[in-house]
Amino acid sequence: MINAIKNKIINENYKVTKEECLLLFKEPLEQLAAAANEIRIACAPKSTSVCSIISARQGKCGEDCKYCAQSSWWKTGCTCHPMIQAEDAIAQCRKAIANKVSRLSLVTSEVGLKGKEFDQALDCYREIIKVTEGKLLLCASHGIISYEQMVQLKEAGVVRYHHNIETSRNYFPKICSTHTYDQRIETIKNAKKAGLEICSGGIIGMGETIEDRIDFAMTIRDLEVQSVPVNILNPIKGTPFENLEPLSQEEILKTIAVFRFIMPAQFIRCAAGRKKLGKNGRAAFLSGANALISGDFLTVEGSSNQEDLEMLEELGLEIEQN
Repeated sequence: MINAIKNKIINENYKVTKEECLLLFKEPLEQLAAAANEIRIACAPKSTSVCSIISARQGKCGEDCKYCAQSSWWKTGCTCHPMIQAEDAIAQCRKAIANKVSRLSLVTSEVGLKGKEFDQALDCYREIIKVTEGKLLLCASHGIISYEQMVQLKEAGVVRYHHNIETSRNYFPKICSTHTYDQRIETIKNAKKAGLEICSGGIIGMGETIEDRIDFAMTIRDLEVQSVPVNILNPIKGTPFENLEPLSQEEILKTIAVFRFIMPAQFIRCAAGRKKLGKNGRAAFLSGANALISGDFLTVEGSSNQEDLEMLEELGLEIEQN
């Protein structure tokens, strides 16, 4: 069955069904991962994409996302800081360029950036472009914002908007009640309408079912996004999810492999939590993944750029350069 579906995807541009995905999850990991890797080689970009993020505004978020250390609803000890100054962002951008990072995103807490802080972000993007002379592709992650704001971001030089849908529509109310799934979807549509590329994924291991994961990936497929970050929950003390049972390595890798069956041509981007797989998450790249976020995450330690670059070179993946 694995090979039959794989061949239809590669040769006929076939869209795998939910029922087929549920069956794929039951197949042995070794065969599933190998087939997912063949789909990646045949259908996805030949180069790998390395991106990094800058926590441009951290903490004091009024949303109640149950996984997040930055939510003011939970007592996590998260360090807070106001909107980043352009000179500080530029210093981090120069470091990223030196480490062969091709994309970089400013990420801000709260449901949506607005007012003076949004204007600061626009100024920051303009300064980065001026100083780095186009050596970085700029992404933005500022929550639920309007179409008009998306247009302003594009005019300031941003090429891609990041906004995760996190999980399935069915499971979303169990992780957040202060905004809706439809607001997240509408944000992505606003960004697309403004002419921005899209980076949208989510988190696995939040107590969702395998069916939820399949529904989530199929929603991403239908949105036709370019980049799909896959985070593995890192339970943070003080959040409602602090005691969730972690996913096994096999389940994580099967999830990534099935995501490749669902999304043959996208960048499936290993994000937070890949170190749970050991060897810097190497096995994920042999199970269908083909991109990563390098460096630290918002409130969780990541991997160094150097060890990421060494791993990608060992795997024979060409690194995207601007």
